[in-house]
Amino acid sequence: MNEPTRIPPCPPSWPNGCAPSARASASSGGVFDVAGLRARQTELEADSAAPDLWDDRERAERILREKGGIERQLGLFDAAAAQLDDAAVLLELAQEEDDPGTLCEAGEKLDAVANELDAAELRLLLGGEHDRGNAIVAITSGAGGTDACDWAEMVLRMYLRWAEAHGMKVEELDRQDGEEAGLRGSTLLISGEYAYGYLKTEEGVHRLVRISPFDAQHRRHTAFASVSVLPELDDDIEVEIDEKELRIDTYRAGGKGGQHVNKTDSAVRITHLPSGIVVQCQNERSQYKNRSSAMKVLRARLWERARLEHEAKLASLAGEKKEIGFGSQIRSYTLHPSQRVKDHRTDLEIGNAQAVLDGDLDRFMRAALLQRAAKPGGTP
Repeated sequence: MNEPTRIPPCPPSWPNGCAPSARASASSGGVFDVAGLRARQTELEADSAAPDLWDDRERAERILREKGGIERQLGLFDAAAAQLDDAAVLLELAQEEDDPGTLCEAGEKLDAVANELDAAELRLLLGGEHDRGNAIVAITSGAGGTDACDWAEMVLRMYLRWAEAHGMKVEELDRQDGEEAGLRGSTLLISGEYAYGYLKTEEGVHRLVRISPFDAQHRRHTAFASVSVLPELDDDIEVEIDEKELRIDTYRAGGKGGQHVNKTDSAVRITHLPSGIVVQCQNERSQYKNRSSAMKVLRARLWERARLEHEAKLASLAGEKKEIGFGSQIRSYTLHPSQRVKDHRTDLEIGNAQAVLDGDLDRFMRAALLQRAAKPGGTP
């Protein structure tokens, strides 16, 4: 994979049905430091074989976790290299025999390699502490009245579709319906590999421009919804919470949920008095389960609060002013007069707005991760 010149040059034109994009992608393995990964793998194998490995449990787990990640990455590279070898043989045969069918097969293999390399590159960008874990996603309607509530529900549906396409499980922990339509807010737990790593790129304010279905004069309206993304923390991550600093209220859940939910005080609201953070959950029929879910969200929000405070302190020491948290408009979804979705961070624009609203978010996520990694000292 480090010697792309071993692949014969592709013909100047491909038969109909073959993808020429593979020609440019086939040699993209050069962006990966395979030699460095193999050297690091050797070091980690030696460390993991040391007799005193488990004297320091935290260090042992870190070594084994990194070793497993590198092994998965090298597995992808080796598989791609094998497919490149197969494609090289097919290309040689196609050129010698002037066989369009073989040429097309070679193009398909090159496209498959390009897709695998893209996936490997994306995984390299997802190296944050919690990137591989689950995500807690909070969606809140903003300015725009009923349109904003309707837009918040559209955003909710967008992430449900995205999660479904990636085989992830979604649990709605809390929901507050809008007075006329849509919702004022919803909190989701999205479970799946790298859920947080991908979805953290979605944090921010999402703006919708369309002809309002709630305006009798059919005028164009603008609505906003904010998205907050937190990692679901492992139990071994310590977040100090003093029970004496919590106010726990119970109440009857509203909205859909069956007769039992509406007749018992199963919903739970927890207020962390020192910070003023309020979380609530009404998804389960059991008050105990709702309390457990609410505490999970509270732990994540307190962890995020501590992280942001640390970043703010570093920024002040460096003499820089950074916007902490979300609140800036990251993306605009325009449904009238044209159909387009534009990400204001990366300038990526997609004309098929409906596909994006149906969960086609991967291109936006990838562009945001690449942008973060490209910043000096930046992390994905």
